[in-house]
Amino acid sequence: MAAAHTPETSWRESATGYLFLAPWLIGFFGLTLGPALVSLYLSFTDYDLLSNPRWVGAANYVRIATSDPKFSAAMHVTFLYVALSVPLKLAFALLVAMMLNRGLRGLPLYRAIFYLPSLIGASVAVSVLWRQVFSGDGLLNQALKLVGIHGPSWISNPDTALYTLVALAVWQFGSPMIIFLAGLRQIPKDVYEAAEIDGASRSQQFWRITLPLLTPVLFFNLVVQTIDAFKAFTPAFIISGGTGGPIDSTLFYTLYLYQEAFAYFRMGYASALAWVLVVIIAVFTALSFLTSRYWVHYDG
Repeated sequence: MAAAHTPETSWRESATGYLFLAPWLIGFFGLTLGPALVSLYLSFTDYDLLSNPRWVGAANYVRIATSDPKFSAAMHVTFLYVALSVPLKLAFALLVAMMLNRGLRGLPLYRAIFYLPSLIGASVAVSVLWRQVFSGDGLLNQALKLVGIHGPSWISNPDTALYTLVALAVWQFGSPMIIFLAGLRQIPKDVYEAAEIDGASRSQQFWRITLPLLTPVLFFNLVVQTIDAFKAFTPAFIISGGTGGPIDSTLFYTLYLYQEAFAYFRMGYASALAWVLVVIIAVFTALSFLTSRYWVHYDG
C-alpha cells in the first residue's frame, strides 16, 4: 500500500530535489552568471583594481572599434588561426577515423593513443615541449639536418610562428576523431554493399554516401572546434612568452585580453574585449546554424 502523499512528504521531496540541485545552482549563479554580469558592468567603466570603477559609457567599445591597432592585429591573428586550424584538424580527424573504422586489430589501443593529445595538448607542459621542438636547435631542425636542410627558428620567425600553433592544434585531433568514428559506425554497411554492386568507386562512396550521412557529426564538430579555436590561449602564451610575438604574429585575441587585464590592469577595457569575443562567437555559431539547413542532412 503506497504511503499517503501529505504536504509534509511533498515538502521533503522538494527539499531533497533542491539539495541535489544546489551545487549546480551555486556554480551557475556564483561562477558563471554573476561574474558575467559584473564583467558586463565593468565593460562600461574605467577600472584598475586599485580604485573604484568609473563609469565611462561606451568609451571602451568606441576605442575598440576606432583606435586600437592591437585589437586589429589580434583579430587578424585569431581569424587566421581559426580559418587554418579548424578545417585541418577536422580533415585529419576524419581521415584517421576512417582508417580506424576499417576493423583494425587493437582498435581500443589506437583510439586511446590518438585521443591522448586531446587530453594533454592544451597543457603548459606540452606547450613547453612544442617550443623546444620548433626552436632553432629543436627536434625538427635536428631532423632536417639529417637530409641537409638548415631550418629557421620557427617560433622566432614572424612568418612561421603562427603555423607552429596551427600544427599543435591539428595534433589535438583526438576529440573530433572519436566523434567521427562514432558517426561512421552508425552508417549501415548494406548501403556500401549496394553501392559496390552498382560499381561505385571508393571515392564515389565517400562523396555520395559517407560525407552526406556524416554531416550532422561534421556540423557538431565544426561548431565545437570553432568555439575552442576562438578561445585558444595557453599555447600562444607559453610559446611567445606571454608577448604574442614575434611582431604580434601570435597575438591571439585571448592573449591580448589577458595582457590588458593582468599586465596593464585595464579591467574595464579587458571586459569590453571579452564581450566583443562573446558576440563574435555567438555570430559565428548563429551563422553555422542558419547555413546548416543547406548542407546538413538528418534522417527522416
